[in-house]
Amino acid sequence: MSGFLEPVVLAGERWVSLEPLTQDHAPEIATAARDVRPLWFTSAPTPETAEEWVDGRLAAQHPDTGLTFVVRARDGDVIGSSSYCHVDPPNRRLEIGYTWYRHSVRRTGVNSECKLLMLSHAFGELNCVAVEFRTHFFNSTSRAAIERLGAKQDGVLRSHQLLVDGSRRDTVVYSILDVEWPSVRNNLRFRLDR
Repeated sequence: MSGFLEPVVLAGERWVSLEPLTQDHAPEIATAARDVRPLWFTSAPTPETAEEWVDGRLAAQHPDTGLTFVVRARDGDVIGSSSYCHVDPPNRRLEIGYTWYRHSVRRTGVNSECKLLMLSHAFGELNCVAVEFRTHFFNSTSRAAIERLGAKQDGVLRSHQLLVDGSRRDTVVYSILDVEWPSVRNNLRFRLDR
């Protein structure tokens, strides 16, 4: 495959490495999913749905549409996942989303290093002009984490999606622009060094 996104391993210095998702990761995803606390407004795999989740993410994976990574801790365990999605190659834009982590690694440097790696690749190698993040309006934890990264809120897409239970999702859209990236990068590095 060749296109905007090529499979690549992204290695951090302290917390994590990211590797492209494959079908072989399904057992490790199932193990990691045992430590995920389900929330009504977001989705992550469960041990029972891990294979289905992997199939779904791989179906969305293509050089011009998306790439899903497994997040691997320094000890070798898979602790979550994050994706490049809603890729727009002609406009050099993409979204980072479909992120979830084991509960035991929340409030550590895992998310900061994961996003530093993905943003560095997006702006440095892919020459993106903007990287988006989207989350459910009621996901205050995700919104706070996105804001701590340095992303700015672009707006709210009201009744953006119909959910399985029939409710409507208001989606909050954030972005980081290429001209903002040096400051955001410095802030992420500073946070990781503390």
